[in-house]
Amino acid sequence: MKSRTGALPSRKQIALIAHDNKKQELSDWVCTHKKELEQHDLFATGTTGYKLAAETGLKVEKYISGPLGGDQQIGARISTGEIDVLIFFWDPFEPMPHDPDVKALLRIAAVWNIPVACNPASADFVITSPLIKQSYKRQIPDYEAYIAERTKKL
Repeated sequence: MKSRTGALPSRKQIALIAHDNKKQELSDWVCTHKKELEQHDLFATGTTGYKLAAETGLKVEKYISGPLGGDQQIGARISTGEIDVLIFFWDPFEPMPHDPDVKALLRIAAVWNIPVACNPASADFVITSPLIKQSYKRQIPDYEAYIAERTKKL
């Protein structure tokens, strides 16, 4: 597929997701980086969103629980350019009943070329990068060119 340049704005739309065994770890991470995160718009799935808002006082737009479709809601927002960064603390030792949803979410984040952090160390690198406060040009799929080519064949 052809690609084009797309921009991530200086004020990022950041999705925050954590599996059950990682919710407190994500909450602790958010508390540590509250000052930086206040500069951006925050989104989260289900219980994680309620926990983060209650424990940090940050404004968090909440979706439904991940296993009930919240991961897919975030994925849809990534594909429409409405989520710029994914912070997703998942548990590599815990079986996931919604594993296909998790894989789909990570796949769509890779397709649309957004930063993804899956643990506190990578999240620290993302949130402390100078790029988090700047507009950033990235390569994304050229969907319009893709549709034009496909409809030409019809």
